[in-house]
Amino acid sequence: MPKPARTVDVLVWLAVTLLAAGGALTQTRSTTQGQPEGQNGRSNIVFILTDDLSWNLVQFMPNVQRMQRAGVTFTNYFVTDSLCCPSRTSIFTGRLPHNTGVFSNTGADGGYDAFQTRRLERETFATALAAAGLRSAMLGKYLNGYLPVRHAPAAGWSMWSVAGNGYRNFDYNLNQDGRVVHYGRSVQDYLTDVVSAQAQDFIRRSAGGPFLVEIATFAPHAPYTPAPRDANAFPGLRYPRTPAFDAAPDAQAVRWLLAHRMLSPADTALIDTDFRKRAQSVLAVDAMIGALQQAVAAIGAADKTYFVFSSDNGYHMGEPRLMPGKMTAYDEDIRVPLIVTGPSVPAGRVIEEVAENIDLAPTFTELMGTRMSGQVDGRSLVPLARGQSVTNWRTLALIEHHGPVRDNLDPDMPRARSGNPITYEAIRARDWIYVEYADGEREFHDHAADPYELRNTFAALPPARQAELHAMTQAAAGCRNATC
Repeated sequence: MPKPARTVDVLVWLAVTLLAAGGALTQTRSTTQGQPEGQNGRSNIVFILTDDLSWNLVQFMPNVQRMQRAGVTFTNYFVTDSLCCPSRTSIFTGRLPHNTGVFSNTGADGGYDAFQTRRLERETFATALAAAGLRSAMLGKYLNGYLPVRHAPAAGWSMWSVAGNGYRNFDYNLNQDGRVVHYGRSVQDYLTDVVSAQAQDFIRRSAGGPFLVEIATFAPHAPYTPAPRDANAFPGLRYPRTPAFDAAPDAQAVRWLLAHRMLSPADTALIDTDFRKRAQSVLAVDAMIGALQQAVAAIGAADKTYFVFSSDNGYHMGEPRLMPGKMTAYDEDIRVPLIVTGPSVPAGRVIEEVAENIDLAPTFTELMGTRMSGQVDGRSLVPLARGQSVTNWRTLALIEHHGPVRDNLDPDMPRARSGNPITYEAIRARDWIYVEYADGEREFHDHAADPYELRNTFAALPPARQAELHAMTQAAAGCRNATC
């Protein structure tokens, strides 16, 4: 997607100014727009959250492309961590990882157990909606470590149909409002189709609204299982050979990246096969979106309903010389789709302001006429989505990661040579990214000169700029509430 041309100097100056301003960046309900549309001033929301979906898969999703033409596309939307559980925790709570304490999928600082231990389950957009008497449904994937046979439905949700290990999309359990139901290997048990039908039923039963439904698919996460009807789609499809594909790290690359060798013919064949399966698996997600749109129209709520499409993180496949995976601060992993349609949303507009997944919770609550309680680091996207001018908007997104991941029970345990970086903090502006690794290494990419992030130019920056970037990162890594 096109990116705006702004200089690094201007962005650094703006970021420092905004961080110093602190309280100017409020996340309370916007005062720049009127009462949200919908029933009694409230709207419906259909939120489709995919798993590991990167921008290069949108080309295979005609309904998502229609959403782009009918609504707004955020081209600089980033995740707080390119890993499932920390990212989803940020979506639910509107908080950055350093304020949730959830940095991984397992262990003391990760997964459903950490989410529960920190009492975050009672501080989500679902509990905010429930406190206002509003209905919501959670279907599909919740958080890593959630076990349908052991754990109860989460607080705040009116309807609950959540799987544990549903990555194969067959032979899984769903906790359906406290009752465990097993689904097998029949064609009709394909998980994306099951939650699609359940979401349509919830929509029909919610006629008169307002309501929010989140459908969180396991697709296109590995093992990239497509619906049986789509298993032969896209014969011969190859992964895009961008300049970053199999690119040799430059001499200034960080040590964890320098260790990776050139991709072999077997490696590229595996990447092509995996990409074809990923493309096949999103066809059912796209069909689900069309079915949900029809369900909303059938209850006469098309003009009162927002559709939001996104992913918990992206996915690299050969960039640069990395086997399929995530967890890096490179754009393939942290920059994901965010597409919104609905009342007062202009058609075909591209929004270039820096947005982050911490913004979704305050956005959802504002659209439904209420607000998050307690600490929220994000800011509502409602005025931007409606094409309104917003002052003092952020110029940076903070990305935080704890690594390397070593738990073999983690479904995101990196495969060999897929990239498993050590702990880092990163700040991403429109046209550059800066990364600080726990071992002291630094990384800087100017996207205007290096759009594929192939040259680490940190060492060439003036000492004053280096110090400035470090100070900005430290300030962001310690922010809370409005100072974020």
